[in-house]
Amino acid sequence: MADHGDDFDSWLDEGGTEAVQRTEEDWDVIARHVRHAANKIGPTLPHCLPGEPQDCGRSAQQHVLAWSAAVKAAAQHLIEQAAPSPARAAHVAGPLYQRRLEELREQDASGADSFIGDSYLMA
Repeated sequence: MADHGDDFDSWLDEGGTEAVQRTEEDWDVIARHVRHAANKIGPTLPHCLPGEPQDCGRSAQQHVLAWSAAVKAAAQHLIEQAAPSPARAAHVAGPLYQRRLEELREQDASGADSFIGDSYLMA
């Protein structure tokens, strides 16, 4: 997978503090988990994290973003293949997805263990 989202703009110039602050090591752990999930449901992603055989020079955090997009795309493709009708696919990809996303955001806000919380890093 050569596409790491570089068409957005220069990764290094963003400088925003909107993202959760994690160490590069924490981002690396998350990137490896996301890659594993992506590889289970879609085309195999390369071993291109820092220090890996195909090291592409991008940060682990950028890999989390790019590979999360790969998971989201693979999930959408599965929804479209599994849905018995376009209406069912639209419902699952729309309202059902939004409800699940809101649950995850509420967990983050409450400090409860979540998919990307500290317990996830320990897994």
